[in-house]
Amino acid sequence: MKAVAVECIGIGLAYGSNQVLRNITLAIEPGEFFALLGPSGSGKSTLLRLIAGFNQANRGQLRVDGRDIGHVPPHARNIGMVFQSYALWPHMSVYDNVAFGLVERRVARAEIKRRVGEALALVSLGEYAQRRPNQLSGGQQQRVALARTIVIEPQVLLLDEPLSNLDKKLREQMRLELKRLQRALGITTIFVTHDQEEAMTTADRMAVLDAGVLQQIGPPRQLFDNPSNQFVAQFVGSTNLIAGHFDAVRGAFISESLGAIPLAAGSAGTALSIRPNAVRIATTRGAGGVWFDGEIKESEFLGEFTRYQVNVGQTSLIADAPHLSTTPIFQPGARVQVAIDTAEARVVV
Repeated sequence: MKAVAVECIGIGLAYGSNQVLRNITLAIEPGEFFALLGPSGSGKSTLLRLIAGFNQANRGQLRVDGRDIGHVPPHARNIGMVFQSYALWPHMSVYDNVAFGLVERRVARAEIKRRVGEALALVSLGEYAQRRPNQLSGGQQQRVALARTIVIEPQVLLLDEPLSNLDKKLREQMRLELKRLQRALGITTIFVTHDQEEAMTTADRMAVLDAGVLQQIGPPRQLFDNPSNQFVAQFVGSTNLIAGHFDAVRGAFISESLGAIPLAAGSAGTALSIRPNAVRIATTRGAGGVWFDGEIKESEFLGEFTRYQVNVGQTSLIADAPHLSTTPIFQPGARVQVAIDTAEARVVV
C-alpha cells in the first residue's frame, strides 16, 4: 500500500456568515500519524469531513498524492473513515460488516474472503467473524470498524474521535493498538481528538485548532515544550500563565505580581508559561530556580503526583509534585517555599 501526502492549501469554509475554517494550510507527510487537536467547535471534525468529501471548501485546495481532489465525490476519493459511533450494521455478522465495502465494489468472492480474513487477523478478531456487533465489547466493535475501513485499502485513513466511547483503561489499550496497526500498514492517518493526551501519545505530529484557525503545528513535545501562544500552552497540557512582559535589557520577565524573573532567553509576549512540573515546593529553599514564599491553598492527589494550588502573593500557581509512599503531603494553609525552574519557562503571546 503506497503512502501518500495530504495537503491543505489556504482552505476556507463558511456557512453563511459563520466562518468555520480560516486559511488552513498544512502538509501531512506520507505514512504519517497526524492528529488534529482542539476544543469542541474548533473546526477539527469539519476539516476531517472535508478531506473525506462530506464537506466542500469555499476556497483553497485539497491535494492527496499531489492531485487536487476538492471536487472529487467521497466514493471516488479512496479515503477510509472510522466514525465516532463506529456505524456498524447491527443485523450483519462481523464478517459481513467488514466485507460490505468490497461487495459494493463488486470484488470477486474469493478475493473478498481473503481480504476480510487478513483484515480481521490484523485486528485480532478472526475468531469473531460470525458474531453480531451487539455480542462484542466496545473495543472489539471499534476494531471491526477499523477492519471494515482498511479492507478497502484506502490511501488515507481518517479517525473521528474513535476512542471517545471507551472507558479510560480501554482507551489506553486502543491507543497502542491504533499505533501498532498504523505502523504495520504504513498508511497516512489523520486522527481527530479533543483529548490532548490521546494526541500526544499517538501522533508523529499534530495541529492545534481554535475557532477555525491553526494555532501551531509540530511534534507533540515541541508543542508542549515551546507553545506558540497562550491558547496552545493551556490546551496542550496544563500551565501557569503569569501576565507581564519580557525586558531584553534586564534579561528578565517583568510581572506586576511576582516582580522580575530572570530568563536565559525570551521574546515579545504578554505572559510567562510555566508548566506545573516546573514549579517546585519545599519546606526550605534549595539550589536552582527562582524562589518565592508561598502558602498551600488546595491539593489533589492524582496517584502518580499531587497537584497543589499554592498562593505566591496575589498569584495562584499550580505545582505538580511526584508522589512516592514516603513523600510528605503539604496541607492547606502550610507555609512553603516555591521555586520556578526558569529554564522551562516560556514567554508567549
